[in-house]
Amino acid sequence: MKTGILKHSLRIVFLLALAASLSGCMYWIRAYQVYLQMDDFDRNFSVETNDEFILHFKNPILYSKDFVSLSKLYASQDDPTMEGRRWRYWFRKVDGNNRLIKPEVKFYSALHFNKENRLIAWSFSSLFLAIAPPKFLEISLRSIGGAEIDKEKQQLKANSALLEKISADLPKKAAVLAQLGEPFEIKDEIEQEIYIYRFLLETHHIEKGYEDRALNEVKITFDKKTQELVRMAGRFAGLKVSINYRKFLNESQDIAQNKPEQP
Repeated sequence: MKTGILKHSLRIVFLLALAASLSGCMYWIRAYQVYLQMDDFDRNFSVETNDEFILHFKNPILYSKDFVSLSKLYASQDDPTMEGRRWRYWFRKVDGNNRLIKPEVKFYSALHFNKENRLIAWSFSSLFLAIAPPKFLEISLRSIGGAEIDKEKQQLKANSALLEKISADLPKKAAVLAQLGEPFEIKDEIEQEIYIYRFLLETHHIEKGYEDRALNEVKITFDKKTQELVRMAGRFAGLKVSINYRKFLNESQDIAQNKPEQP
């Protein structure tokens, strides 16, 4: 109990110091408040999976303007909804010269806001789930609770050791390539292959100096022996994502998946 109180007190001190140092940048404070909500995931969030993966925010904090302030990018589409508005970010696969690949390969991430312009849901299309399967995406979000904060890099390092591990099959390379097609580049390593894809964000405006954020490089790592997808890393509209899927597998399943085949 004392450890929990101390941990919470340290976070409050950090929040006050952050507020004093950011000269009125309230969006950072709201982002940190969402981070604090992750400690009680089920109270503050819920997950829905159908054709999309949807993260619902039960106690909305972030405003639509916060995402422009944080990413310096504007959405591809801004549509009215019954609840408020929906911002959809479209990412399209491109070659080395940023030309669209044919046939088209694309996915989206969408932000859903209420009538007060607060974020109430964040959704990802089915193609994104080919590289971030729903069970692994959910548990990686849950692992943000208690994550370490790297203030210099403005990143969170999730602590997967605090979570109960899951039993789920890792996607096979053939299934992923059937969805994404051939990569821009392949890096061959001793035990794994890294497939690199490029996706260009469709946007009507980018703040000056942040033009490079429209190009999003996604690195997908496959185990050579099992042909399984074991890691995904990328940047999507300024948001950096990195998931090591094996860290979330229960130990017995991980051993079984990596057991050498019998002759």
